[in-house]
Amino acid sequence: MTALLGLATRLGLARLLLITGAGRERPDLAAFVDACFAGGVDIMQLRDPSADRADLLGALTLMRAAGHRYQGLVSVYESVSLAEEFQADLLHLPERGEQARKARRHLHRWALIGRSCHSREQVDAALADPDVNYLTVGPVFAGLTPDSGLELVRYATTVAPPPDPSAKPWFAVGGITAATLDQVLAAGAKRIAVSRAITAAHDPEAAAIALKDRLRSAWNADPAMQALTLEVFRH
Repeated sequence: MTALLGLATRLGLARLLLITGAGRERPDLAAFVDACFAGGVDIMQLRDPSADRADLLGALTLMRAAGHRYQGLVSVYESVSLAEEFQADLLHLPERGEQARKARRHLHRWALIGRSCHSREQVDAALADPDVNYLTVGPVFAGLTPDSGLELVRYATTVAPPPDPSAKPWFAVGGITAATLDQVLAAGAKRIAVSRAITAAHDPEAAAIALKDRLRSAWNADPAMQALTLEVFRH
């Protein structure tokens, strides 16, 4: 457990979330995780439905050790019992998963909860839920649902403006790469979640750096996002 008041602050400043597996086919998992955090990943979410509990706990422990070196956060996906055993700082719930209020009873007092949102209705519900701290919005480029895609990003921008310090942070997700990032930023997103854009890269650290630099430039070019950064630090 990272018993720090800075968890909410680090979430508020986070721009790049990586979704990755337990790395059973990756003998260099420790080096990969370190490279991702070194490249600018702010949050690493472990999502691997085929991994057993021991593999998941081992990967999470490795990720947390690396995250401490870079002030990065580690997120457990879906499993409340795993999050409780790991004493996770972040738990990410799927769109139709367990209620956040019920899940929170199994987490430590500073823990933060995320929710996947694939429609306007799900975005509205997550924003209204006092036990949800952040959202992912999408899939942006890989989805088939009517409300997915850039229109959902634009909707999230309207109801939870990224520069608004009272709005919950949200990350656009789904098929985002360095080649498509500018479209996502143009739709209003200021935070993204990716997977293969980094996990499939020949040089994961360089891939993370490229994405993070583009996000940093977008924040720096927007006076409102600069003001948000100062406001987040105050709290």
